[in-house]
Order: sequence, then structure tokens, then C-alpha cells
Amino acid sequence: MNPCTCFFRLGKGRRGSIRFLSPPVFLSSDLQLLQWGSEGSLNHRDRNSAPQPLLNPRGGLLPCCLGAGRGLGAGRGLGAGREAVTSSRRRKNMAGASGLGTGPGAAGGDGDDSLYPIAVLIDELRNEDVQLRLNSIKKLSTIALALGVERTRSELLPFLTDTIYDEDEVLLALAEQLGNFTGLVGGPDFAHCLLPPLENLATVEETVVRDKAVESLRQISQEHTPVALEAYFVPLVKRLASGDWFTSRTSACSLFSVCYPRASNAVKAEIRQQFRSLCSDDTPMVRRAAASKLGEFAKVLELDSVKSEIVPLFTNLASDEQDSVRLLAVEACVSIAQLLSQDDLETLVMPTLRQAVEDKSWRVRYMVADKFSELQKAMGPKITLNDLIPAFQNLLKDCEAEVRAAAAHKVKELGENLPIEDRETIIMNQILPYIKELVSDTNPHVKSALASVIMGLSTILGKENTIEHLLPLFLAQLKDECPEVRLNIISNLDCVNEVIGIRQLSQSLLPAIVELAEDAKWRVRLAIIEYMPLLAGQLGVEFFDEKLNSLCMAWLVDHVYAIREAATNNLMKLVQKFGTEWAQNTIVPKVLVMANDPNYLHRMTTLFCINALSEACGQEITTKQMLPIVLKMAGDQVANVRFNVAKSLQKIGPILDTNALQGEVKPVLQKLGQDEDMDVKYFAQEAISVVAQRLRKLDFPVKDSGEPSVPRADKNHFPRPRVPGEDTGKEGAAVRDIQSPCRAQGPVYQLHGDTRDTLAQLEIAELVHFSQSRD
Repeated sequence: MNPCTCFFRLGKGRRGSIRFLSPPVFLSSDLQLLQWGSEGSLNHRDRNSAPQPLLNPRGGLLPCCLGAGRGLGAGRGLGAGREAVTSSRRRKNMAGASGLGTGPGAAGGDGDDSLYPIAVLIDELRNEDVQLRLNSIKKLSTIALALGVERTRSELLPFLTDTIYDEDEVLLALAEQLGNFTGLVGGPDFAHCLLPPLENLATVEETVVRDKAVESLRQISQEHTPVALEAYFVPLVKRLASGDWFTSRTSACSLFSVCYPRASNAVKAEIRQQFRSLCSDDTPMVRRAAASKLGEFAKVLELDSVKSEIVPLFTNLASDEQDSVRLLAVEACVSIAQLLSQDDLETLVMPTLRQAVEDKSWRVRYMVADKFSELQKAMGPKITLNDLIPAFQNLLKDCEAEVRAAAAHKVKELGENLPIEDRETIIMNQILPYIKELVSDTNPHVKSALASVIMGLSTILGKENTIEHLLPLFLAQLKDECPEVRLNIISNLDCVNEVIGIRQLSQSLLPAIVELAEDAKWRVRLAIIEYMPLLAGQLGVEFFDEKLNSLCMAWLVDHVYAIREAATNNLMKLVQKFGTEWAQNTIVPKVLVMANDPNYLHRMTTLFCINALSEACGQEITTKQMLPIVLKMAGDQVANVRFNVAKSLQKIGPILDTNALQGEVKPVLQKLGQDEDMDVKYFAQEAISVVAQRLRKLDFPVKDSGEPSVPRADKNHFPRPRVPGEDTGKEGAAVRDIQSPCRAQGPVYQLHGDTRDTLAQLEIAELVHFSQSRD
């Protein structure tokens, strides 16, 4: 056999096409090329033989599918590899998978090239490179479409089943793909063909792969007919449930509930027996999986079976030696309780639930507290009053902080789920004393959890009880040393405002809020700023101007940059809430006065405020009130202020009209473009490019400095812009970073002539350069 040239390589075309850099010719003397059959299946071109399969189910791809490098035969030890030699370098463009339906003659004289991408995808299923295998798996539906439904069932799926061992990420992608494969194997009548590979995936060690395989199996089970379900799916569940490894048995626990409703009575009895066996399995992981699915399985069973079989299983799992099993049984208790009557609940479920409330493991008690609202709804008002309220009291004073925090989170929901006629009495007499103790709890997480819900009790207890009993608790939490506690109270003030009114709220709580706004710790002040728009909406514009407006303006001159920045954003949100007329009369004049501040940091804050307010205030206010101040600050003696002027002009440029841009902004940018500071020059050029888009054409003459110019200004030729938060140094001079590389850079290149035309020429030159580099 004489060797023929066979090596080909793949490249990426401009529009997603696949480019072959060498002609794909194979070693075999009787050369076989791929073509489309009359029915759309993937065949081999051979004059004398019938179409041969692409996939060898036991040994990888046949030679006709093997490309360069390591394929299915050579890459993973499934067969002998074939050597390849390089042919002449001849370029050949072809379409990708989108050209699969074009017919035999679409590819030209060298063979049906439209099928080579499919051959490559199949070949890469067993490539040594994990990423290549993963990419091929993600395009498994494309391969199946090319092969057709018959060959997908007879060749692709057996191949995937036999070569299921791979990296976890590849197996995860495969399990996800197979869940949507029913249409590619011929529809619901052939859905059982997908079960073997998914069965194998449901037994692997990696949990996420098993979970995804089980999810796909549950999805495919719905597409089975009742006959096919008993013939194919139920035997799969039985095999998994009786597997030697715990991995298969854990996967089986999730499948009982989807096959039980449509099974016959005889099969249902077998399924229940299998589930009972898994609930008493020797391996804790299997019992955990069974306990997590106990409630789901109970919902599809008959009521008699729930009482006779599920409740005993729940009792056994709730007293398991592993606390991880017992806590999952508590979660199943919610589903079981929804199915039983009040009498059955009292006799069958409540003894076990009382035991869980007093469990020695805090994790079990935590689960009871976390699911308490759901348990309360499922058990009903009678059991709630007699049993659950005392249990909740125990959880509120539990020795573990995690349990107390979980119970505190449920205080509001508990009150809302109580009977309306007894709600106020129960909370005041049986719950509020424990809440008062939690307000001064030693653990900050407990206090924070309580602060997030305690304000909601005001709507339940009414105005008088709120003022007398809850307001002192609110004040204590507003003064708490933990910032999160204070913020949770502030973020829920609207609940109290609806009950007691703004006047009472301001007299009681506002002093504490003002105190926090002036806190010595800047992070506390920052958090208060973030909640200020919410608080302003609750208090109203008049009250805000009277009590809180001065605070917002004081934050603009804070000595911490993060506070000044947050205060700027706060002003923008306030303008959006109160309107432009309020901004023009109240905010804008105070901001513009800061432009004359001797501290250059405060002058820059003025520019930041203008940037934030311009869009919210609109063109008229920006042009008449803000723009003159910005233009005036272009002559500031501090370079940092001047380049922020250029950035501000770039920001507000799209808002201004053409006359303002042409007559006022353009001269200032021209002047800044000739500034002695290269940072100012750079940002001026940045602003020019934005303004030019508005004016369409803007001449930008630059004084000839005697230095060579280039047709574009590369940002890499300029130092990193200075951030105001980094500013330190003397007033009246630009702050320099000693380590800055700006002075070590080459000459400052400028844009000459028409900026728009220059940029267009640059794009063309870039494309030409890119094309030449590819050639």
C-alpha cells in the first residue's frame, strides 16, 4: 500500500467557516471520501461498495473519518493509528455545519468537503485534548443530525455508551446533551435508546455528573409511554437501586417518583419495596439520598401507602444515627404533613417532630427553625398553637447562635401565619419577651437576623403597641455597635412609617440616623449614604430638605474619596426621585459654589457632580448653569483639575446643543490640547473624538512641536490617568506619582487634521495590515 498525502489542518475563517490548509487525502490506496446519501445520511464514496458506517462501535472511527493528529483509533487506545504526511499547502475555504444539507455536488471536484467538519467533530470525541473532546460533545446534536436517526441509534449511542470514561467536565456536558436527544433518535418511540449511556453516567463518582444524568433521565421518563416505561425505564431504576456501588443507589432514589404514577399496581409494589430497601441501606450516603426524596415520593403515593409505609420510613430516618440524615427527614416532614389529616398528624408526625426540636445535633434544630414557616402552614392553626409556638420559643433561646438566628428570621412570617383573631395576643404574650432578649444577644448574626424582620411586626401589632413596645427596640438596634444591624433597621423604616407616621418616626429614630451619618468610621457613613435615597423617598422632599439635605452636601467634602464618590451618586438618585426643578433650586447652586473652594479635591468633586447630574437635569440646566463653571475651571492651576475638565466635557458633550459645542467647548478643548501636561493633552484628545461625533467634523489644529508625528495616538503611549482618590500632596500643584512612567515615555503623538477622517484611515490601514499578516 503506497502512502498518500493525508495531513490537513483546521483554521478559523472570518465568518465562522472552517478553512482546510491542506487537502484531506487518506493513507488507504482505495481512497474513500464522504458524501451525502439520497436520504441525508452520511455515507462513504466508493464505486463498488455499499455505504459503510462512520463509527466503529467497539473501536472508534473508521479510517475515512480520521484526520490529522490522534483520532479515535490512536488517541485513546481504541485502535491502531495511521501516519500522515503533509501535502502541498493549498488553501481551501468551506462552510461549516450549516452547509450539511447541500447535496453531493456542493463541495466541488475534490470530494464532498461539507462533511469534513462532521468527521472532525466525530474524530475529536476521543482526542487527547480535553477541550477538543468537550467542544465536540457540546456539538453532539450536530453529529447526530449528520448521521441521521438510524445511525445515531445504532452507531453513535453505542459508541458513547462504550467509551463513557472521561473527564468530569466532558461527562457533564454529555449528560446534559443526552437529555435533549429524544428528537434526534426518532422521537418518543425510541427514547429508550438514550437510557444505556445515561445509566452509565448515573453511576460515576462525580456528584454533579450523576445529578445531571438523573435530571436527564427524569426528563426522558416523561416521554416514555406506560408500556415503554415498564419495559425499559423501570428495569433501569431497579438495576441502579440494586447496584454494587453506592453511587448508583443514590441516583436511583431520584427516579422512583417519576416512574411510580404511570406504573401498574404490581410494579408499584416492587417500586415501594425497592425504596424501603434504600431507606435502610448500610451506606449513609444512600440513606441521605432516600431521605431527601422521601417527601417527593410521598406526594405520588396513595394515602394508604403514605400512612402504612412512608410514615414509618420517616420515623426511622428521623432517628437515624447520622444527623445529616435526620435533618433531611425534617425537610420531608413538610411534604408528608400536607397529605395527612389533623388527627393523623397529631398521632403519626408530631411525636417525631417534637423529638427533632430537642435533637442533640444543632444542625437538626437549625433545619426545624429554617423550615418553621412551612411546617406551620402544613400543620394547621390548632397544632401551631398547642405545639409549634412552644417549640419556637425553645428555638429562640437555643444555646447555638445559628439556631437562634434561623428562628429570628422567621419571626415576621410566624406572626403573619397566625390566626387573625389571636395574632396580636400571641405575639405580645408569647413571642415579644423572647424578641427583647435577642435585641441584646451576644452574637451579631442573631441581632442582624432579627433587625431584618422586626420592623415588619409593626403592621401586625398596630400603632399603639409599636410606639410602646417596638420603638424602644428599634432605637436600641439603631445604636448597636454592629453596622449590619443598624442598616437592616434603616432599610425597613417604611414599614414603621406606614403605621406610626413620619412625625413620630422623625422624633424617635431620625436623631439616631443623623448620628450614624456623622459616624467616625467611614464605612458606616458610606453605608448610610447608600440607603439615603430610600430614606428620602419614605420621608418626603420637605422633610428631607429640612433634616437631611445638609448631611448630603457635607458628604461631598468628606476627607475620604469613597464617601465623596458615593455622595455624588446619591445626588443623582435624589434628583431622579425629586425632579429637576428641585435640583435646580436646591442642589445645583450648592454644588457650583464648590468650584471656588481652595481645596482642589473639592473642586474636582464639583466636576464629578456635574458629570452625574447633567444627564438627570437635562440640556437646559446643563448648558445655562453647569457648562460655564466647567469652562471656567479649564484654567485651573492644578493639572488634575484640568484633565478632569476635559473628561467632564466629554461626558456632557452629547447633552449639549451644537452651538454650545462649536462656540464654547471647541476653543477650550483646543487650549487643553496644547497644555504642557501630557495627561491633560491625552484627555483633551479623548474628548475631541466624542465631540466630533456630534459635530460631524471638527478641526483640531495642533502647534508643530518639531517632533515627529504618527497617524494615530496610541493610549499605551500615555501614563495611567491619575485617580482623584490617590491624590496626596500640596495644594495648588498637580499631584505626581514618583513611580509614574510618564516622563520616561517617548514623544507625545498628536492627531492632526480631521479627526474623523484620520480614524477612518486608521481602520482601513488596520484591515489591510491584518489581511497582509494572514497572507
